[in-house]
Amino acid sequence: MRFAHRTLGQRVVLDPGAAVARIRAELDRLEPRAVMVIGSERHAVLMDALTGRTALRWTEVAQHVPEPLAERATSAADRAGVDVVVAVGGGSAIGLAKAIALHRPVRIVAVPTTYAGSEATNVWGLTGPGGKRTGSADRVLPDVVVYDPDLVASMPSALAAASGLNAVAHCVDALWGPTADPIDAALAMEGLRALNDGLHAGNHARTQYGCYLAAVAFASAGSGLHHKICHVLGGRFDLPHAATHAIVLPYVVAFNAPAAPDAAARIAAALGSIDAVTGLLDLREELDAPRALREVGLRAQDLPEAVEAVLPAVPASNPRPVDAAALTRLLRAAWAGDPPGGLA
Repeated sequence: MRFAHRTLGQRVVLDPGAAVARIRAELDRLEPRAVMVIGSERHAVLMDALTGRTALRWTEVAQHVPEPLAERATSAADRAGVDVVVAVGGGSAIGLAKAIALHRPVRIVAVPTTYAGSEATNVWGLTGPGGKRTGSADRVLPDVVVYDPDLVASMPSALAAASGLNAVAHCVDALWGPTADPIDAALAMEGLRALNDGLHAGNHARTQYGCYLAAVAFASAGSGLHHKICHVLGGRFDLPHAATHAIVLPYVVAFNAPAAPDAAARIAAALGSIDAVTGLLDLREELDAPRALREVGLRAQDLPEAVEAVLPAVPASNPRPVDAAALTRLLRAAWAGDPPGGLA
């Protein structure tokens, strides 16, 4: 056994029903000069509770973080002298805070209201005319994460299902990402067991715990084939982020499993299933998550462009070689919602 593992430094709090008190305590500890609170109007009540600590309130958020939005938010933070950003929401709100941190020295307090996992990674993403760009930088890693199961309890069921499967995808990619190691695998499989238990039982605290472990493992292992596909599709064709992950995941696992039998066996065991793909399909079925890319806005005529855009982003570390023909088969099956068994 030989590996080099790096653990990112971050403070994490999980406290049911105590989000506002915990955020206030963290702000007291950080002693900011000026606080910016980011969140959509859906989280207005929580944002209102922080009014006395807020120099700037920002409610414009969008998935995939469009570059013009990031520029406007960063300029507003500059003018207000912001040094701490409280991001309340899912990947869109936390992603916007990260975009600000790319260009301005701020500390981030992330308060997740979905299972996106962005709060526990140093990965950023911005979308411009050429599609979505992603990268990693330690300065965008939130200093503090405040988990409160009450904040995810109000998620619409469709979003909760897709977001939960997005977290599952972090666990899977952590097994074969470019810098995956045994520590990532251990974290990812404990995370996958917790996610499976939590999503089946509707246990939000258990699911948040799994979501955090999944994101930590993914941050270390890096983006594998699944995330490269989903980031390209989401940014180029403006597909819903979590739903795209929910759809694509079983197809990537079906494609990679023959070349990664140990990883496939670990996934199956964590899901309590006879094999990895069956376990993922069963979980997706139970959660009633989307099953085909055509359901979320990808057109058949978009597939050749999608293949051309994804192919250069395929990691060299993928367990199985990926060429245009293989990628076309995978994306066409995911577009149609066909059984993924034919990809093995």
